[in-house]
Amino acid sequence: MTAINPHGSSLNHAILSVLVQNRPGVLARVSSLFARRGYNIFSLAVAPAEDDAQSRITIVVDLESAPLEQMVKQLFKLVDVVKISELDPRRSIERELLLATVRAGSSERSQIVELVNIFEAKILAVGGDALTVSLEGHPDKLDDFEELLGGYSIVELQRTGRVALPKLDRAARLRAATTPGNGNDNQRKVG
Repeated sequence: MTAINPHGSSLNHAILSVLVQNRPGVLARVSSLFARRGYNIFSLAVAPAEDDAQSRITIVVDLESAPLEQMVKQLFKLVDVVKISELDPRRSIERELLLATVRAGSSERSQIVELVNIFEAKILAVGGDALTVSLEGHPDKLDDFEELLGGYSIVELQRTGRVALPKLDRAARLRAATTPGNGNDNQRKVG
């Protein structure tokens, strides 16, 4: 059975931005809720939010494993959950970080450097027979980069998982840009 994305696209995932109290064990409770219910998580990223007493958990969930509404209802039952936002992938800014160490002999090194330049990635470390590279961007861009790196010998690869915030609407951006001293304040309140 195919799940229907509430945002009207054919995507089989949804992005939840979950604001929680920044307390020990909260992440464990959230992840164990998903495990107990059999909800599949594509990626999960967590860090302190704009308020130090809270953390934001970005969860990319598999809509094939359960209806989104059911996941949200279960999350709201957790005491430490403050707010849940369902982010439409078409109306969100998504980013992810990829780090990879690639075996690079003298004959392959220039090809990998060219690939790094094309994707606007960065070379973080150079060894005698390997390069460590990083790329930050939309997950689709990272997928393409990872696929092309696959043509070489990848020693290690790590991706952070998605982080996402809603896009600002144009009117809010214009107001923020034309109101002296309010640009950053308005942007922090969105989301």
